[in-house]
Amino acid sequence: MTTRITDRRSERGMTLFAVMAIMAIFAIGLLAVAPTVQHEVQREKELEAISRGEQVAEAIRQYVEFYGGAKLPNSMDDLLEGLPHGTKKRQILRASSAIDPLTEDGKWRLIKPDPQTLGKFAKRVQIYNGGVLPPNPNPTFFDRYAIVMVNNLNTGDEGDDEEDVTVADDDFEVTTDNTPFIGVASQSKMKSVIAYYGIENHSKWIFTPLFRGNSNSNIPGRGGQPGPGGGPPKK
Repeated sequence: MTTRITDRRSERGMTLFAVMAIMAIFAIGLLAVAPTVQHEVQREKELEAISRGEQVAEAIRQYVEFYGGAKLPNSMDDLLEGLPHGTKKRQILRASSAIDPLTEDGKWRLIKPDPQTLGKFAKRVQIYNGGVLPPNPNPTFFDRYAIVMVNNLNTGDEGDDEEDVTVADDDFEVTTDNTPFIGVASQSKMKSVIAYYGIENHSKWIFTPLFRGNSNSNIPGRGGQPGPGGGPPKK
């Protein structure tokens, strides 16, 4: 009798040991997979942010052209309300695109048309485009917002290199309403998984209709590409 009890206890002990070993292996497997899962989740968020940012840039283009270049939107609501079309409004931006998926409050940072804000991004576009800054989609309406930046690029120091223009202060003005804007960017300062124009920082991705060529077909990021010029993932 005693031998049987001992055998049963031994079997239970071995079973418990086997279960614990399996659980340990499973836990190790989860730890190994976790970084990959997190990487993919972050990548999907960034792809969505780029998609929405490009849609905001397109809405800005339509808004500026509708008003003959004389008026910029002052808030995301201006784009969401649409443009006059007879007795109705023509939608130019979906509500989902007005939300930045990379930040908790979901508010895009509004980019004003000034050299300090857009100058480095324009330089990065120029470098990414082989030293040539693409023209604006409609020079008649958009050149007035880019001419100062173009002049700055042409008179910049020859010592400026790619690393200089991709590195900028993390301290920037966060404006989300009540200011004329020509583009948007994320408030997130995180290093990115995807490179947009070769830039690997969320806050430095600027989505604007400027420097996009003369037609929508020249706008990078179309056809399922993750970003301008193909913007291939870094990893």
